[in-house]
Amino acid sequence: MQTLNVNKAEFAKSAASHKQFIRTSVPSVVFAGKSNVGKSSVINRLLNRKNFARVGASPGKTVHVNYFYIDEKLYFVDLPGYGYAKVSQGERDRWGKLMEDFFTEPSLISLGVMIVDARHKPTADDVTMADWFKNAGCRWVVVANKLDKLKKSEIEPNLSLIRETLSLAENQLLIPFSAEKGNGRDALMAEIVRLI
Repeated sequence: MQTLNVNKAEFAKSAASHKQFIRTSVPSVVFAGKSNVGKSSVINRLLNRKNFARVGASPGKTVHVNYFYIDEKLYFVDLPGYGYAKVSQGERDRWGKLMEDFFTEPSLISLGVMIVDARHKPTADDVTMADWFKNAGCRWVVVANKLDKLKKSEIEPNLSLIRETLSLAENQLLIPFSAEKGNGRDALMAEIVRLI
């Protein structure tokens, strides 16, 4: 089986418009999630780094599509976080346009990783993002982050609620994850490594 040397990771570029998206035969793992869901922390956990993908002090800071080149084998693509109240309508519209442009080119996505908060019912924005992945027709997984904040008895009911709210197919992979503790990292890495 192929392996991925996560220590060989470098920032590649920031794309502010569809012209700047990287179009290549190299597979792309695309990360999406709400502004404060811990997207950067999930990426950092996968790469065993503390602050490789910058963890924003205030959510809603990533307004570009950021590309990281991993082991010269694939890209991690960090989409701007959504659903943060303190951005202007203009920013929100720009974000919407950027995402629309991105998702209208399904070839840009080899594997989608949608991150939700394991503690809460997915929001309307989460449902929209799930629909975008479904409509793109790409392989994608849902990662329920912040698992460490739940009691054991809450895990199953919360995962069921996420599955139901996002209308996930039975065979759709939903990975309980803790960026803090590392739970779920191996399961997500296994999906990523299948691309190379």
